[in-house]
Formats: sequence, C-alpha cells, structure tokens
Amino acid sequence: MIIPFDQLSKSDLYIDAIYEGGPSPNLGAEVLSKLFPGCGNAGGFRKVMRKDNSELPAYVILYTSMSELEWPDYLDAETGVFRYYGDNRTPGKDILNTPKKGNVLLEKVFGMLNNGLNSLKDIPPFFVFKRSGSGRDVQFLGVAAPGNPHISPDKDLVAFWRCLDGKRFQNYEAYFTILNTPAAISRSWLNALVEHHDTSLEYAPDSWKQFISTGRNGIEALTAKKMLKIPTSYDQLQTDEEGKTCLSIIRERYHKNPYGFEACAKDIVEKMDPHFQDFSLTRPWRDGGRDALGYYVLNGDSHQNLPMKIDCALEAKCYAVNNGVGVREMSRLISRIRYRQFGIMLTTSYVDKQAYEEVVTDGHPILIVTAADIATTLRHNAITSANIDNWLDTVDRSDTRFPFSR
Repeated sequence: MIIPFDQLSKSDLYIDAIYEGGPSPNLGAEVLSKLFPGCGNAGGFRKVMRKDNSELPAYVILYTSMSELEWPDYLDAETGVFRYYGDNRTPGKDILNTPKKGNVLLEKVFGMLNNGLNSLKDIPPFFVFKRSGSGRDVQFLGVAAPGNPHISPDKDLVAFWRCLDGKRFQNYEAYFTILNTPAAISRSWLNALVEHHDTSLEYAPDSWKQFISTGRNGIEALTAKKMLKIPTSYDQLQTDEEGKTCLSIIRERYHKNPYGFEACAKDIVEKMDPHFQDFSLTRPWRDGGRDALGYYVLNGDSHQNLPMKIDCALEAKCYAVNNGVGVREMSRLISRIRYRQFGIMLTTSYVDKQAYEEVVTDGHPILIVTAADIATTLRHNAITSANIDNWLDTVDRSDTRFPFSR
C-alpha cells in the first residue's frame, strides 16, 4: 500500500505501507512531521507530547535508515524483536547529553518497564518507521513496546563503549518488540493519546492494552514465519558497499593461502555467536575434510551445572564471488560429520542451488555461512575497511600451525 503525500495528515497507520515524501527538495517534503502533527522533522527520536500538562510523551516515533554501518538497527521479522541504537553516535559528549535527549528517554522508558506494573501506564507507544529507499518515502514497521519476554531486564537496554577516530564514548543498545496489532492503526488512538490520554486505551489495539496491564510477559509479538526457500546466489552475496570492500580484502589476502583463511573463518564463527567455543585448527595434511573442530556450548542461567557441548566441524572456503560451493565440497563435509556432530560450511562466496537443496531436502545438520553473513558479523563487531587489516594481522598471528612460515 502507498499513501500519497497529500493524504498524510488524514491517514491511519498501515503496517508495511509506504508513505510518500513530497516533491520539494527541502524539509517541506518530509513525511513524519505531516503524518504526526507536532512531531519534529529530523532525528531518530521524535516525541509528540500529551496536552494534560504531565510533560510526558503521548507517543514516540522511532525513525531509522537501517543502513548506518556503525549503528546497525535491525528488525527480526520472524520474532518481532527490534534493535535500536541511541542517539549518542559521535564522541565528545556524555551518553545522556544529546540534543534530542533520546538516550534520556530510553532510560526513563526502560526504567518504567522494569519498575513494576504501576509504572506501565506512562510508557508511550513507539511507532517505528524506516527509510524506504526512494526519496523521502518511509515505511511503517509497526507499534513497538520496550523489552521482550525472552530478553532479560538486564539486557534490554545496555550501555556499551564504541571507539571512533581514536576516541571512546558510550551509547545505548535498546530492544523493543513490534506488537501483534491489526494491520491498520486508527488515527483515533493517535489523537486520544495526545488530547485525552487517560481514556486513550479505549481506542488502543488489544496487544497494547495487554502490555500496559501485564508488562513484558504480556508482550505479544508480530511474527512472520519465514517461508522455506533456497536462497539465490544474489541473496547469499547481498551486502552494502562497506561489506563488499571488507570481503574483497579478505579474498585478496587469502586467495593464494587457503590454509591461512581457516584461522580467519574460525574467528568469524566465534564472533558470529559466542556459544561457538574452543575451536582448534586441524593440520592441513590430516584434517579429515574438516578445517577446525569445536563446540557449541549451552549453559543454564545459574551456570552452576555442567554445560552441554555439541561437537561441530568447520569447513572454510575462500572463494571469489563467481565461484560457489558445489555438491562436491558440500558432500565432502557431510561425509565426514560424525555421530551427534554438526557441520559449518563457511564461504566468502555462496552455496550453489544443487548443494543447498541437498542439505535442506535431506536434512543434513549443516549451518551455511556465506558472504552476506560474514559481512553482517564484521559489522556487528565494528570491523570496517579502515581496521580490517589490523584484525586480519591479529588472526594470522594467532595461527600457530605454521611456526616457520612467518
């Protein structure tokens, strides 16, 4: 669905609808300030205040481009979990000293969430939008509540350090949940939140009412089960320009040294998920078709009991973008997986259709990691084209299999 620019002020909110920007080349074409009267025309946090003199927000618009490499906001459509970064994104200021006070708002809202049921009534709904990719058009992703039933209170708002231009500073990483609401959100609710907040629940979606009455455990997420399909080579290679640059640097370094890439692949897997642990690289002349062996480790919350360790075998392929992993390479890994073990096929390229279909159709326990996954893992670990060579130097030094090669 596409909502024309001249209809913004009267439109309801439709999940996944595109709201068109105007024709002018300046902020007069901006969408959100027209869709939400009283909302600002710039920034990621945009509050609309109540008119009851409470000095509390009626609701908040969260806007994201979903394309900032250093701040990878992300919606997991399968679970409804939405990760959003605060607004202290450059060095030189305290975490709460930002012009829009977005991080102050995050602290207050998550404080209310974790302060008991009596505080929930003052939490504003968050309306999430992302840039659609065409001019000033935006797409509505849904109504979000802070927190998630499966994320503990000590992990839904986390302050972390980031380094930029050699300077350290802190920002927040916040987790919201897109609620299971009707496809259309009535403007009557928006108006009531501002004009008559005390009676606004009369117009609210049932999932918001449930959240306000029960808190995080009452959050009902909007989930979208992923349809099973074999991803194309394009899907598996898909990344932004920064990701492509990083992958090219990796390929260039290791295209004549595939054994060296094994240490790089091991480090990527361990960065991808901290449950991957204790990987040891195998000698190339006795690897049995496996470049590294390790464990996927699961612990109970108390950490008092012994963890469960699942054996896994890693196969690493440093391939060019036009050279996919085929049936021969995949069959080699499959044939060497032992009982109660799973395999990881990691490649800087893609897995071709026939090999991928064999894994899926026959139910082989293989985790496939391709160029798109590698680029995402590097981004989440703040590895960019500016510092990737330093990281790779560290990886190479960690490979002790070839003591006489350096």
